[in-house]
Amino acid sequence: MRKLIACCVALVAALALTVPGALGGSSETGITGRTIVVGGTLPLTGAAAAYSPIVLGLKTYFTWVNARRGPDGKRGVMGRQIVYKVYDDAYNPANTTQLTRRLVEQDKVFATVGQLGTEPVLATRAYLNQQKVPQVLVATGASYWGLQYKQYPWTIGFQPDYIAEGRLYGLHIKANFNGKKIAILYQNDDYGKDYLYGIKAALGSNYVKANVVAEESYEVTAPTVASQMAKIKASGAPVFLILGLPGQTIQAYAFGSGLGYKPEQIYVNSVGATAAFLNVAVQRSSPGYVNGSITINYLKDPSNPAQANDAAIQEYRRIMAKYSPSANASNQLYIYGFALADTFVQAMYKAGKNPTRAGLMSALLSLNSTNRFALPGSAMKTSKSDHFIVSQMRLQRFNNGTWSLFGPLVEGRPGRP
Repeated sequence: MRKLIACCVALVAALALTVPGALGGSSETGITGRTIVVGGTLPLTGAAAAYSPIVLGLKTYFTWVNARRGPDGKRGVMGRQIVYKVYDDAYNPANTTQLTRRLVEQDKVFATVGQLGTEPVLATRAYLNQQKVPQVLVATGASYWGLQYKQYPWTIGFQPDYIAEGRLYGLHIKANFNGKKIAILYQNDDYGKDYLYGIKAALGSNYVKANVVAEESYEVTAPTVASQMAKIKASGAPVFLILGLPGQTIQAYAFGSGLGYKPEQIYVNSVGATAAFLNVAVQRSSPGYVNGSITINYLKDPSNPAQANDAAIQEYRRIMAKYSPSANASNQLYIYGFALADTFVQAMYKAGKNPTRAGLMSALLSLNSTNRFALPGSAMKTSKSDHFIVSQMRLQRFNNGTWSLFGPLVEGRPGRP
């Protein structure tokens, strides 16, 4: 009898080791019968620390998912709790490289989720792809994530890419300020250059040569953009584009106002243009100077009174009030974190009861759904040859502390099905 019992125990143990998901377990790194361990590096300090609310947005949504019962009646995702490990890389690619290795080699994460910054993501992309660790829903709109998928199949973004966004600004300028001189302030890296490329592509080379009279770049480590703004002011260009991080965006408004530079129209890229950031710019300059600025949006905005009755906004505020009551829920960066987390959760359900890293990537590359935190009418559509999850957006104008959408929902990458 003892021999029979011993044989049965050995057989069960063998099955648990050889059959994925047996007894609730998994053979995939970062997945157990009870947990899904993921991680990310984001700038909690340093030049891009203004983006730190994204971390709380992600964590808050995952906390809510872990507490509520899903469509299968289980808490978390199919009974697994999401464990989200985050390290502060201070927007320094050298830190990102070291900390990403820690996530993979020590924390044994299933995937990285929401890693922020074009240069930090570029610094770790080759390593994560070599290790076949999904680098998903990166919080940067660089075009690389959608265009270079053959070389880096384990990396995918989320938001509309910067080239597509820049293209919309260029088209709006030609339609509304045709022939007027243009000045541009941009970050001197792949992030800023993507925007620059999209704007110039929409304007056309001859138009650029005739009308772009100031094109000033800054280094992300530079303490100020004062010298660049002095040159832009000297150009006298009536159309001004700010393509920078929040800190430099706020400085551009402040220096422009202080120098007496009075452009007819200011465009500001979306990642530096939440209402929270522009209200700081108002404080550093004046309401009249910032009012009228134009950017794009692809997500719902909890700071916009016109969207207060939206069901997703109301649910967002309930979740924030319960799990992060001390946070200012009107900051749109929190809802950006919600949107990333919701997309990840959707993909994990799609990956099945016994998720694998390859299964997660397959799920993200066969999306045909919506994200309730995205603008109405927007869809998340991907395929093996289309790695741009969100590509639809609308223009919006800032006035007296809030953004107001105008114009139709636009496909940023024309020709997509």
